[in-house]
Amino acid sequence: MKISETDVRHVAKLSKLAFTDEETKNFAMTLSKIVDMVELLKEVDTTGVPATTTMAETRNVMRDDVAEKGWNREELFKNVPSHENNLIKVPAMLDGGGDA
Repeated sequence: MKISETDVRHVAKLSKLAFTDEETKNFAMTLSKIVDMVELLKEVDTTGVPATTTMAETRNVMRDDVAEKGWNREELFKNVPSHENNLIKVPAMLDGGGDA
């Protein structure tokens, strides 16, 4: 399956990423090769092979959900450069920053 440069540009725009024409071309070729390799896996006969969801011997470790007393808000806000309405104010990180 061929991934076009148009597809790469579209996904990059949705992800707010910018690539050069050369990078876009390379991504399109690389992604096309990856998809082709995955397509090859469909040809492998897996009859009788049990499904595997993980190779690790880990499992979820749960604890009782118990409410605990929180921190003193005034004490916490002593270390915060700026706060308003019981919220910590931080610089904007998207769309060029600023006070938005």
